[in-house]
Amino acid sequence: MQTLERKVAPIANSAEEWNNEMTRMALSKVPSFFHIRAKLPKKGRTNQVLGASRHMNVVLKTYASGGENEIHAHSNEDHVFVVLQGGATFYGPRNETREVAKNDCVLVPSGAYYWFQAKEEEPLVMLRIGAAIDPDGDILARVDLEGKPFNGYSEKNKEVPYELDDNNWFE
Repeated sequence: MQTLERKVAPIANSAEEWNNEMTRMALSKVPSFFHIRAKLPKKGRTNQVLGASRHMNVVLKTYASGGENEIHAHSNEDHVFVVLQGGATFYGPRNETREVAKNDCVLVPSGAYYWFQAKEEEPLVMLRIGAAIDPDGDILARVDLEGKPFNGYSEKNKEVPYELDDNNWFE
């Protein structure tokens, strides 16, 4: 019996890299296996595509303590976050708030506006599972509150260069 190789998935440094990795993985017509493992960030955030099919993708997301993003909605994907470590506060478009911690889940339907901020105590680690509405469209398409395209890897989305902590791993 084969054992699962414990390699670390590469970090996607742009929406293009994220899409390219999903497209590459979706070509496979056999089950894929992956291990949830990441070097944690001291600052910034990371996205590691672990698995993908034509309609679904699994991404490991890490955020340095206090890391955040800007309010947005995904126009072509439903997705769920599963908190594996740390905690965050999720916000809605009218400043609704909800605290989440380890083992909590958040399902975000296509078109729902939200943003979140990681708690300060430790890096936030979430498994993100996405399901495409239209797999032929841009699965990572997102819009701002005005309905305009919004790049998730932009300064507007509070993107800062990540710095990994060589001594701090999630596994």
